[in-house]
Amino acid sequence: MNLITNPDKSQWTELLKRPVMNTENLFDTVRSIIDRVKAEGDRAVLEYEEKFDKVALTALAVTEEEQAEAETLVGEELKKAIRLAKQNIETFHAAQRFEGKRVETQPGVTCWQKAVAIEKVGLYIPGGTAPLFSTVLMLAVPAKIAGCKEIVLCTPPGKNGKVHPAVLFAAKVAGVNRIFKAGGVQAIAAMAYGTESVPKVYKIFGPGNQYVTAAKQLVSLRDVAIDMPAGPSEVEVLADETANPSFVAADLLSQAEHGVDSQAILITTSRALQQAVKEEVERQLALLPRKEIAEKSLANSKLIVVRDMDEAIELTNSYAPEHLIIETADYMSVAERVINAGSVFLGSLTPESAGDYASGTNHTLPTNGYAKAYSGVSLDSFIRKITFQEIKPEGIRTIGPVIEEMAANEHLDAHKNAVTVRLDKLRVEN
Repeated sequence: MNLITNPDKSQWTELLKRPVMNTENLFDTVRSIIDRVKAEGDRAVLEYEEKFDKVALTALAVTEEEQAEAETLVGEELKKAIRLAKQNIETFHAAQRFEGKRVETQPGVTCWQKAVAIEKVGLYIPGGTAPLFSTVLMLAVPAKIAGCKEIVLCTPPGKNGKVHPAVLFAAKVAGVNRIFKAGGVQAIAAMAYGTESVPKVYKIFGPGNQYVTAAKQLVSLRDVAIDMPAGPSEVEVLADETANPSFVAADLLSQAEHGVDSQAILITTSRALQQAVKEEVERQLALLPRKEIAEKSLANSKLIVVRDMDEAIELTNSYAPEHLIIETADYMSVAERVINAGSVFLGSLTPESAGDYASGTNHTLPTNGYAKAYSGVSLDSFIRKITFQEIKPEGIRTIGPVIEEMAANEHLDAHKNAVTVRLDKLRVEN
């Protein structure tokens, strides 16, 4: 890990850079896969599965028999954990239901909104080095609460041609309609354009590597909506001298084990904590099964000492972390000053892992500094809000002349006339 002390503000931009992957020819490669899936459908997806996921499939859809078998392969303790996590996620997201109010902006002019679920959504669950069944819950549970009629899930199969049992069990618990064995760019393309097997959806959700991210960006240009731009996972711990070094180290490592391009940062006012965390990271790292991944990730990570808490908060808001853990004596007052973060974890007993799995908040969050402009996935992500307005005679008499004046000054005479003909009719009737 890189140890940095009292960096000048002129160094902050360079200091806070995320890991940069080699993206040369990335979009050309991704575009060619998308175009082929769009043209050839299932055949292209099956061929890409064999090429990239090293598995020869005869069909993409997960069968009812496979889902039933998966349930027998998941241990009872894990089933219990998944159900409890689902319950907490459901409770938190159900509380976000929209309650539209009718507003009378002028006498006789009433406006309101109605929340309507996106009918068809696609969920992408990565394979890679870990079965992310928790992400199934994070995406499918709010989709179900929102009322999405069709919830489609794509995830790469293992070398045995089967989807991980825990992923299938979580999908059943969360209410996913249809599951397909497809990963990477080909899965995103299949959901964006539809194939013989995979239905076309209206919005795609879920994390992935740089190829998946590029695919989501390309299909979102004109064909389908996506949840948000995404990049490698990241965490920042904001701490003072009261923080527990072993807790801080554990939190940094929990992010580092996600992938070699993940980033973990400590911003602290204490040099003693900086040194203690460095030593504790080294001790805990040696015990991790995913040590090699975490070790490579730590090359992107930094332990930064700043002059005071004001500077720590300013640096944090500049970084805009996906996950922010605040371990300070007065963490609530510090939290009030945080304006750029995906999800915030308060106090020494609130690890980032809680939000990843079971506290109830969503772990699908903006990365790469996008927390300055984007929110994490919520119930709102799965709905659209349609506006309505109703104007009675009293209302059109009040705002009609306003509309006529504004339309005339924008030289949009047909807009003006749409009001004028109505006002003329009312005058005749009276």
